[in-house]
Amino acid sequence: MADSPQGDPRRWWALGALVVAVLVLGYDMTVLNVALPTLAAELHAGTGEQQWFVNAFLVVFAAALLPAGLLGDRFGRRRMLVTGLVITLAGSFLGAFADTPGALIAARGVMGLGAALVSPLAVAVLPSLFGPAERGRAIATVTSGLAVGMPLGPLVGGWLLDRYWWGSTFLLSVPLIAAGIAACLLLLPESRDPAAPRVDPVATALSAGGLGALVFGLIEGPGRGWDDPVVLGTLGGSVPLLALLVAHERRRARPMLDVGLLRLPGFGGNALVGALISFILAGLLFVLPQYLQAVRGHDAFGTGIRVMPLLAGLLVAARGCPPLVGQFGRRGVVATGLVLLCFSGVLGSTTEPDSGFALTAAWMTVTGLGAGLSLVPAMDAALGALPRERAGVGSGLLMATRQVGGALGVALLGSLLAQVYRDRLTTDGLPAAAAATARESVVAAHAVADRRGLTALAESADAAFVHGMSVTLYLCAIAALAAALVAGLVLAPRRAGEPVAAPAEGEARA
Repeated sequence: MADSPQGDPRRWWALGALVVAVLVLGYDMTVLNVALPTLAAELHAGTGEQQWFVNAFLVVFAAALLPAGLLGDRFGRRRMLVTGLVITLAGSFLGAFADTPGALIAARGVMGLGAALVSPLAVAVLPSLFGPAERGRAIATVTSGLAVGMPLGPLVGGWLLDRYWWGSTFLLSVPLIAAGIAACLLLLPESRDPAAPRVDPVATALSAGGLGALVFGLIEGPGRGWDDPVVLGTLGGSVPLLALLVAHERRRARPMLDVGLLRLPGFGGNALVGALISFILAGLLFVLPQYLQAVRGHDAFGTGIRVMPLLAGLLVAARGCPPLVGQFGRRGVVATGLVLLCFSGVLGSTTEPDSGFALTAAWMTVTGLGAGLSLVPAMDAALGALPRERAGVGSGLLMATRQVGGALGVALLGSLLAQVYRDRLTTDGLPAAAAATARESVVAAHAVADRRGLTALAESADAAFVHGMSVTLYLCAIAALAAALVAGLVLAPRRAGEPVAAPAEGEARA
């Protein structure tokens, strides 16, 4: 493809290949959320293990994003994108036949590694394919592809869970991945930066170790106790590891973690907003399926159907963003989306155990609209601020901040939910072993209640879980309000048609 791709119709076919790639990523991100109650029962997984089913993907994803972006810059973005899809394919096979919580966690880690290559590189090629006037539309299209992939997880996964064994939910992604590999090989042009530095193993180890220790401590805190030596050691150990990572990278001429990019006008503030949005959405998608299945009693497919308002709102907002940004400017649209997220959190926090689905559908729809309106313009502005030859590393850093936010959302909000649930659950009169089982999760409490015919225990578990969900959603509202303030203070009020930072010259193309 020519150095100036504007006007070349192949850029739209290439965009289609990227949509297929992120479609797989969207499916893999959400398919496990709706399966958590099933996995809790069939693999005997507690709340902490369920969190790691989600977080193993997110932690490896976040830890590998920085070297993934650099690998794309150095060896070819299309090549590394296809490599990521192949790794995701391998992880899907491993996950389908896992027979213990540990094996499934390991498979999810492999899938996270593949996704780490897919996610930043699918975004990194956009500035090379599209100019500033078209880039917002391209980003909205890729975001829409991710949004379309996300409902495939709960919808198709839920249908499979009701009819087949849970491993079929992993195998279904195989044809999607195969289509993504073929589309990228046939349609996507290769691009690279031959001056990109080599992957730094020290920085990679520090980022993976620091983030892994931080999230492990947050997940294990409620179960072990926040004063447990393991929890204190991992949380305390994460701080020097991450500090050493920043210090190590600042000494390098071409760092893998280029924190200097965060000082670029239009990049750092938008990256922070994206991280806060991911924090909110990841925590929400961890909590919501459990509420719909365990408390409301819907099956897996019914849960997937009932998640559609959130995903539909996200899809509509992502598609409608470019004209709104052209009319009102990025800062106004981002801030409006975040205020909507704050409102949805407050509305959702009023949920009671006997609340009807109308309330849930309302706050989920507003959540989707708010997330789409805030995320697409923030991503567009951040990418527009990057020099073209730093697209891979910069996109990796952008995605890393978002995935750190997502991992912390599942860890912190999931831990808060578990803590509140345990504190509110009434287990008076139960044997010690049964009480301990009931405190593991609302699914486990219902299992104990069913075996012993204890209606009061099931009602107490529902009330405790809903109270914990309400506290969690209220915290999400506070985070959204804080992000709206950040957006109002630090984001530039640039409109969609105005010029962005000029890309640097010299990017080599295959």
